[in-house]
Parts: sequence; structure tokens; C-alpha cells
Amino acid sequence: MLLVFFVSEACADQSLAHAYQAQALLGPEVWSRIIRIENEAPSKRYPATFHALVFELADILWFYTASEGTQSFSRHRGRIAEDKEAFDSLLRAVDPGLVRWTAVTAGAEWAPSASALPNGCFIVSVIALRARLLRGGEALRPQLLSYYFETAAGLHGHTVLAYETGGRVEVVDATQGGRRYTFPAVNVRDPLKLAQAMHGKIVAKARFLALDWPTARTGNYAAVSSPMRVAVNSS
Repeated sequence: MLLVFFVSEACADQSLAHAYQAQALLGPEVWSRIIRIENEAPSKRYPATFHALVFELADILWFYTASEGTQSFSRHRGRIAEDKEAFDSLLRAVDPGLVRWTAVTAGAEWAPSASALPNGCFIVSVIALRARLLRGGEALRPQLLSYYFETAAGLHGHTVLAYETGGRVEVVDATQGGRRYTFPAVNVRDPLKLAQAMHGKIVAKARFLALDWPTARTGNYAAVSSPMRVAVNSS
């Protein structure tokens, strides 16, 4: 039992460091909260205790953990205020074992990590848009493109940034050193077509999430339907 305790605490500390790293990447302009979660049914996905970052983006709350990546925390778009008061029920929707949580207040200083954020494709794609806009680059109707492959363990997802510039679509994979793909602008209206243009028919499904970053000009055709459950893991 003592060994289990130490392993659990080590995992919790590591997850806290990753939650702080994710929060720092998003910056103070994005509402976020680090929470410590107790799980009464530990699994490979979620240990007995761990930390997560809940953050607000595109009128939705999102839930990031280093082990699982980013998934939607909100069940419906446009209920941010209510969802910020409903963490108990939203956590149980993520996993029934997640029964207790506490907010992590500012405490010990955590040194910034130079390593990549684990399963951070969703978050670093958001940061890639901010970086482009700060450099003065054009990014019309920016969106996150999340796409999924069938694997033996089920669907495995990845997220990249897509936007229009110079009359074409540019897709940036921030986890691959900012690798860029360029396609005709018509592809931006069909997420599956765009993802398959990059990776072929092995892509089983795809979806867009329109971003509304300050100063970004966005479109409305990529709204996420509700109710929703969007899970995105880094590949």
C-alpha cells in the first residue's frame, strides 16, 4: 500500500507540473483553473489522484490532462457561466470515478519546462494562431482541425491549426516544428476532405472548431454541435 501511495503522489506531482505548463502556454488572457481530482476507480487513463487544467475557449470549457490530452468539458456551447459552477457533474461525465476536486491556488513556483507539452496538440495549435497574429500574419477564419484514426485501441486523434491566407488554406502542425500544408481554399469547408488531403483515407472522421481570438476574423460555419463530447489526443 505504501508503494501505491508513493506512485500515486508522484503521478499527481507530474500532472500538476504539466497543468502549470499548459496554463502558462495559454497565458493570462485565457481563463483557466488548475484542479486536483480524486478518482475512486483508478485506471490507466486516470490515476487515484491527478491534476487537470480547465480552460475557456470558443464559448466552451475544455479539460486538459497530460495523459489524455484535451477534450470538451462543457456539454453544450454557450453555457460558460453555468459550467464554471458545475464541475462536479462535468467531471462525472468525463469519468464516473471522478468524484472529488479542489482548486489549486498559487503555491510553490514551478520552473518553466523546455520539453513539449504531453498530448498538447490542441493547446499548442491555439498558441500557434496567437503567435502568427502577433507577428502580423494573416489568418482569416482560423479553426482547429481535429481528425481521428482508427487504431486497435479505438479512435486516436490529433489537432492542427487551419486558416485562410492569400486565397488558400494553410494548415500548421505545431507539434511537428510548425510544418505547413497548403491547399485550395475550398477545402476549408470540409474537415474530413482537408484531413484526408494531408493523410489519406486512413482518417476516419474530422471536425472543425472555429476560433475567435482577439483581432482574428473568424467564420461561423465550423460551430460544434451540441450536446458534444470532443476528445483530442496528440499523435
